[in-house]
Amino acid sequence: MAARTKTTAKPRPAYRCTECGNQLPKWVGRCPECNSWGTVEEYGAVPLRTTAAGPVSSPAKPIGEVDGQVATARTTGVPELDRVLGGGLVPGAVVLLAGEPGVGKSTLLLDVAAKAASDRHRTLYVTGEESAGQVRLRADRINALSEHLYLAAESDLGAVLGHIEAVNPGLLILDSVQTIASAELDGAPGGPAQVREVANALIRASKQRGMATLLVGHVTKDGQIAGPRLLEHLVDVVLSFEGDRHARLRIIRGVKNRYGATDEVGCFELHDEGIAGLADPSGLFLTRRDKPVPGTCLTVTLEGRRPLVAEVQALMVDSQIPSPRRTTSGLESPRIAMILAVVERHGGVKLGKQDIYTATVGGVKLTEPSADLAIALAVASSSSDTPLPSNLVAIGEVGLAGEVRRVTGVQRRLAEAHRLGFTHALVPPDPGKVPPGMKVVEVSDIGEALRAIPGRRRASRPRQEQSAAAVAAPRGSAGDPARAALQAYVPAHPEELMEGWEPVGADELD
Repeated sequence: MAARTKTTAKPRPAYRCTECGNQLPKWVGRCPECNSWGTVEEYGAVPLRTTAAGPVSSPAKPIGEVDGQVATARTTGVPELDRVLGGGLVPGAVVLLAGEPGVGKSTLLLDVAAKAASDRHRTLYVTGEESAGQVRLRADRINALSEHLYLAAESDLGAVLGHIEAVNPGLLILDSVQTIASAELDGAPGGPAQVREVANALIRASKQRGMATLLVGHVTKDGQIAGPRLLEHLVDVVLSFEGDRHARLRIIRGVKNRYGATDEVGCFELHDEGIAGLADPSGLFLTRRDKPVPGTCLTVTLEGRRPLVAEVQALMVDSQIPSPRRTTSGLESPRIAMILAVVERHGGVKLGKQDIYTATVGGVKLTEPSADLAIALAVASSSSDTPLPSNLVAIGEVGLAGEVRRVTGVQRRLAEAHRLGFTHALVPPDPGKVPPGMKVVEVSDIGEALRAIPGRRRASRPRQEQSAAAVAAPRGSAGDPARAALQAYVPAHPEELMEGWEPVGADELD
């Protein structure tokens, strides 16, 4: 009998999603795991391997016998960053900081590198985007110099690991992960395979040495972190650095944190001499003026667990086009459109033929619903050309039926407003404990909120007794008696909120 020959099957090519890492036996246009289009690429044959048991690095032990002191967080020297991290950097932790170009990532991390460096914990700053001389110039400008801070300009992964071996740092800062490439892999720096390989190598080095690592990440045009989504799963902490490049405020938000909460934010102020933390940033969101003006209202927003007093502004002018403009800055356009509809339907304020502009002060972005009531009051104030009292804050979410709903953290918001000197507040029903000395008015719907504002005194004579000339005069004319009488009803000192004032009817807001 003829001997049979053993044939070896030709290895078949395999495919992998560059976004989530899902492996597929054949090419498809959309990954079935993450639903991303055009991310499936061929990368070779799928090897059939069987892993045998091998030696362990350290024996397993009961969790009660594990020493937790080795993972104690160490401060970075920047309190606002420590707040977001949950107390500081944990040895062996890998942190990914992502943000738009020019927001101040490199400036912040260079300041952290200098403040965290000590004789016991060296800091290694590796830059792949700039030369060492350029980084030194920025360090001189922001006074971020330390004899225990080491600087290297590299773009090869092997060279970075060599610097780690030579310096043996306690903190590694890599700016940025998209600029480093491994010679073992094909492809340009910043590709999915390169980013994955660089991140895996640095994570292994961090865990083995107990070295904290800060990685800078790029973002795409829609604000997502560039590279495979697997990068966010590999690291321990993901931070988002936000801010308008035309404003001074910068905010760090925790997106993922294995060692602390993700509802904390850190506030910074970017200036010519560098970047500084803001323990009390509420002053950046307020306009300093001697007298209150129409169309402004103050609210208290929660950024994480931190209450911040912010100012909302509204401006209404007669429209010169068939479709009036609705322009916003710092506020969500769909939310503004909903609030305008509620104010017109349930508040009796005519807005159909008006251009409406709404904005925030200081570059802050208000996304939570607690600012709805303040926006509605600012719009009504601009419509009636009546200023709101300067010592008033408004807190509450407005529903489509005109109801004012409760929001979280009302007591913390009121305490912050009271600390800054505000004495009166409009809030939803049942606000809880009120700070002593602060007068709180509970409103259940938008109409009640508009009537509770002491915008002007009630006329001493009925409206129908006004002269025919006052009624016939065009609104806004120089000699308008009705407008002159209306201005006489506006108090000289609106700070005397709800003392001697009568409610304003909804028909008077038009």
